[in-house]
Amino acid sequence: MKPSRKQLTYRRHRRIRKKVTGSQERPRLSVFRSNNHIYAQVIDDVKQHTLASASTVDPDLKGKISSGGTCEASSLVGALLAERSLKKGINQVVFDRGGNIYHGRVKALADAAREAGLDF
Repeated sequence: MKPSRKQLTYRRHRRIRKKVTGSQERPRLSVFRSNNHIYAQVIDDVKQHTLASASTVDPDLKGKISSGGTCEASSLVGALLAERSLKKGINQVVFDRGGNIYHGRVKALADAAREAGLDF
């Protein structure tokens, strides 16, 4: 039987996480994408702490977006996350696409974070 799309995403995510870890100097930018929303966190894997986060359900973005499942909403989330990270002194991150293909909303979030000043 053919694996489902969710199972394939999970397999890719496990494969990526073997290689990608975040440290205090260079934390991991993790992306979770659902059908309706997108969530991003900057995580220190050594201390197991979330240093900064942003999502389409964030109160700061609620009035600016009509739907959380668009590339425009994803780019706003990326810019907001970069802004919050830079305020905390985080300039460099390791990108963890969460098993999703680097295309569409995931790519829009990454590009917006890069433009706002994050280096990865």
